[in-house]
Formats: sequence, structure tokens, C-alpha cells
Amino acid sequence: MSKSRTISWVVLAAAVAGLGYFGWHKFYGPQQTAQADAQKRGPARVAVPVKIAPVEQADFPVYLTGLGTVQGFNTVVVRTRVDGQINKIDFKEGQFVKEGDPLVEIDPRPFQAAFDQATAKKAQDEANLANANLDLQRYTKLGEFATRQQTDTQRSTVAQLTAQIQADAAAIFNAQTQLDYATIKAPISGVVGLRQVDIGNIVNAATQTGIVSIAQIEPIAVIFTAPEEQLPDIKAALAASPPKTIALSTDGKRVLSTGTLSLINNQVDTTSGTIRLKAVFDNKDHALWPGQSVSTRLLIATLKDATVVPDDAVQHGDNGLYAYAVTKENKAEFRKIKLTRSIDGRSVVDEGLSPGERVITSGQYRVQPGSLVATAVASSEPAATKVKPE
Repeated sequence: MSKSRTISWVVLAAAVAGLGYFGWHKFYGPQQTAQADAQKRGPARVAVPVKIAPVEQADFPVYLTGLGTVQGFNTVVVRTRVDGQINKIDFKEGQFVKEGDPLVEIDPRPFQAAFDQATAKKAQDEANLANANLDLQRYTKLGEFATRQQTDTQRSTVAQLTAQIQADAAAIFNAQTQLDYATIKAPISGVVGLRQVDIGNIVNAATQTGIVSIAQIEPIAVIFTAPEEQLPDIKAALAASPPKTIALSTDGKRVLSTGTLSLINNQVDTTSGTIRLKAVFDNKDHALWPGQSVSTRLLIATLKDATVVPDDAVQHGDNGLYAYAVTKENKAEFRKIKLTRSIDGRSVVDEGLSPGERVITSGQYRVQPGSLVATAVASSEPAATKVKPE
């Protein structure tokens, strides 16, 4: 009885063990097999997400950048040319005036009186001349009944009165000029500044203080500097045609106006090693204002069919500049490159890349040579700042 019970327990244990092995193998066997196969195949390759842009062949403008100051094309300090009291002011501060517009009226009465006096004097002398001419005609008709001395004296009197009339005409012209000066007019077109006098003030020609200043802003000028090493290139560009000059805000982000270079100063500043340049802008919209600080760009050349890449594709390494090109198999390929020019988010590549290739512009920090990449086309417009990796 005891032996039979033992055999039964052994059979039961064997059955339970068999069922356990069958269940384990059913549920966990395939997983272990897959893991073993995966270990044999090696680790799976995951594509690195990046942004790319094409390497382009395009004309590349070469600009010299600098800082400049806007100044009026012409600036005039308006002063009086006669003495007197101001009766009227015909302008408002900050107003745009045209050449010939009246600005200030000085009491004209003294000058009007002088003009009337000179006019009357001429009329008097003309009457005396007419009478002297009649006497000369009488002496001439008398012939031998008039002495030669009388005739000559009368001729001299006529000549003197004729000269006196000429002097009277000059006096009238001078009086008219002084009367005209009593109305001060704008000598140029431009914007008036802060006035220095008020109605009722006495002004005189000897005073150095002006009444108001006028700055011509259409056109307007920008004075800026460039390194003396660039002087040959600037002279060559100016000799061909007036080079394009761009005025921008001081941060370089906003174009204010576009003009042309008109002048290279006649000497280099030996202290700073720079040459002063002058550019002229039409400034119809008054975007430029005298005294304003601006950034400048001077176009000195245009590189034809240059190899151009976005600045975001250029990386800095211990051995110089490099970029990652993307092959047809979407693998990253390390390229050492050389650049010559860079502006507005684009750079000219001399060596290392060719037009038509693709370069990585974002996500390089996760890329190694030969890495598989998942590409997305970056914006074609140059970015002001690099895209931050996510």
C-alpha cells in the first residue's frame, strides 16, 4: 500500500513538471529565440532626425560692412544780412521748406525809405540832365554866337549828370537789395531745426548766432569708413560704376535706404588706418535723418557661379571648418571645407562641397560620420540665428 502511494506521487510530480515545461516553452521560448537572433544580427540602426539644405551655385555679392553717420547733403545756418527787429516768423520748427520760401521778416520800413530816397534822387538827376541837354542843344545851334568855352562846359555838365544817374541807379539797386534782405528766404530746400530767435528780437548782421539751420535731406549723405587695405577694390568698383551702398539700422537687421558711393576721401587716416567714404541716398521717404548712426554695406564685387551653403551647415572643429554632407543612401559624410566670404546667413565654399549636394543644417550634434539620417528640408531663406536642437 505504501509503495503504490509513492509511485502515484512520482507520476503526479512528473506530470506537473511536464505541463510546466510545456507552458514555459510556449510563452517564453519564442521571445528568447528572437532575442538570440537579435544578438546574432547586432544592434538595430536608428536614423538620426536632421534638417538639410542644398548646396547651391549662385551669384554671391561681396559687401564691405562698416559704421557710418548720416549728414545733410547741404547744411546752412541762416543769418540776417541787415540789422533790424523781427516782425514775423513764417516757419515752424521741423518743417520741410523749399528753396525761396520766406522764413523771417525784419522791419522793412528803414530800407523802404532808403529805396524811395534813392529813387527820388535819380528822378531829380534825370530832370537836371534833360535841362542840361536842352542847353547844350541851344549852344550848339547858336554857332559862332556862343563861345567854345560855353559849349564845352555844357557838354561836361551833361556828362556829369549822366554819370550821376548811373550812380543813382546803383544806389537804387543797393537799396532794393537791402529791402529784399529784410525778408529772409530759405537758401536751400530742407528741414529747419530749432529757431534761435523770436518775434520782437533785434538781429544784426555782425552777430554770429544764426536764426535757424536748414539741413537738406533729399538727397542725403552717409559718411562711413573702410579699412585702407580695401582701397584698391573700392577704387576699382567706383571706376567701373558708382557701387551700390546699403544703409541699415545699427543692429544690421533692417534696410533703411539704398544709394551709391559718390566719393573717396583724398587721404587715409593714418591714426586708424581707414579711409572715409561718402554715399548719397535719394531718401524720398526720409528714412535717413542727419546725425543718425547706421550700419553700411558697400558692394565691391559679385562672385559669379559661386558654391554657396547656409551658415548653419558650417561647423567649427579642432582642425578647422567642416560640414556633414548627406549621401544618396541618407548617410552623413564628414567634409572638411574652406570658406572665403560670408554674409546674410550664407557662405561661399572654395573646397569640400559641390553644387547639388545636400548638407545638414540642424541636428549635427547627434551625427557621426556614416550615421543614417532622416532628413527634412530646411527653409531656403537664410536664418539670422542657428536653430536650437530639440
